Amino acid sequence: MNRQTLIKNAKIVNEGKIVEGDILIEDNIIKKIDISISVKSADMTVIDAEGNYVLPGMIDDQVHFREPGLTHKANIESESRAALAGGITSFIEMPNTNPQTTTVEKLEEKFAIAADSSYANYSFMFGGTNDNLEEILKVNPKTVAGLKLFLGSSTGNMLVDDPKVIEKIFSSTDMVISVHCEDEATIKENLAKYKEEYGDDIPMEMHPIIRSEEACYLSSSKAIELAKKTGARLHVFHLSTGKETSLFTNKIPLKDKKITAEVCVHHLWFSDQDYAKKGSHIKWNPAVKTSKDRDQLWKALLDDRIDVIATDHAPHTLEEKNNPYTKAPSGGPLVQHALVALLEAHHQGKISVEKIVEKACHNPAILFNVEKRGYIKEGYYADLVIVDPQSPWTVNKSNILYKCGWSPFEGSTFKSRITHTFVNGQLAYNNFKVLDVKAGQRLTFNR
Repeated sequence: MNRQTLIKNAKIVNEGKIVEGDILIEDNIIKKIDISISVKSADMTVIDAEGNYVLPGMIDDQVHFREPGLTHKANIESESRAALAGGITSFIEMPNTNPQTTTVEKLEEKFAIAADSSYANYSFMFGGTNDNLEEILKVNPKTVAGLKLFLGSSTGNMLVDDPKVIEKIFSSTDMVISVHCEDEATIKENLAKYKEEYGDDIPMEMHPIIRSEEACYLSSSKAIELAKKTGARLHVFHLSTGKETSLFTNKIPLKDKKITAEVCVHHLWFSDQDYAKKGSHIKWNPAVKTSKDRDQLWKALLDDRIDVIATDHAPHTLEEKNNPYTKAPSGGPLVQHALVALLEAHHQGKISVEKIVEKACHNPAILFNVEKRGYIKEGYYADLVIVDPQSPWTVNKSNILYKCGWSPFEGSTFKSRITHTFVNGQLAYNNFKVLDVKAGQRLTFNR
């Protein structure tokens, strides 16, 4: 007998519409969607979702789960569990682990770890360096999410700073090239200036002045110019400035774009006003900038110049974070709280639920050609999230699932609560409890 689950009376959010109806899951697939589906067998699990939304599971195109080598901060198992609690059913993980994912052999080792331990669906990005073009050319684009280049150094020091190498990589691969854009020379110069004034104890609110708007714009505009010259397929990660939004277009549909952009939840939520209270807990690269930048990022997201919302989930221990400015690493944990934060923005009237689903579920699937995920459609994998939009709860130490044990959202109360998360048709999270169900699968790509 096939395993069947029936979700009744749901507000199904898909492709710009909210439709009330039922969803029948059979094994790992969405079997049927209809206004009313009757219970056929006593073995069928029935969930009444009356008053609640059912969304496709989020596909997070940028996470750092720290395995291998940095597992005192996080690992694939711990963070994929937190992701499920946050309604993220698929993730794409970054290459700046230890060792770095810059050879096909290291990439396959990561896939083996995830196959054994991931609660969510997974893929990885391959890391480009100044000297691994041969390895890049061995990567099969059908089995890997894409290529990641750090054009500004970040955790793990994978800086690619040789212009000839960058151009060669851009010219040589059909893979989506995702880039971290911050100009290293500008940042070094700014840092030296403030270090002279303050020593290591630079005030946190100087972070967006050191890693400035100019550093971001200089790097992203150069990358875009090169992509246009070489015909590369470029995806610019974590925009943080209003100025950069002018570099992107909404004149063509996403599937036809060669140059795309992502914004992360923290750049939509926090501003430089928050450093006084949150300090290093909101120290990210690129930095959280001004409230004006935040407003312009929202505008570009809503008018489709920005294509995707992600998290850049990047945990560090509190001990590491509590260092003075020059020693406190950048990055913070986000996967458990990203969707509820976006839904909070919906409650505040900033974004519709349909638009959240477009940017966090549909568009990553289109952008990376993810097979049969990111939508609520018959024949697609049953990666589904049930959300109660009126069930407030507060983030505190007792309900945080990250291995690092803290969140930049601690003390925040969210109106929406994720009640159920299904991965490949299996209930994997239910009311604050991650079930012992490792149903995650390797993502496949329709390329």
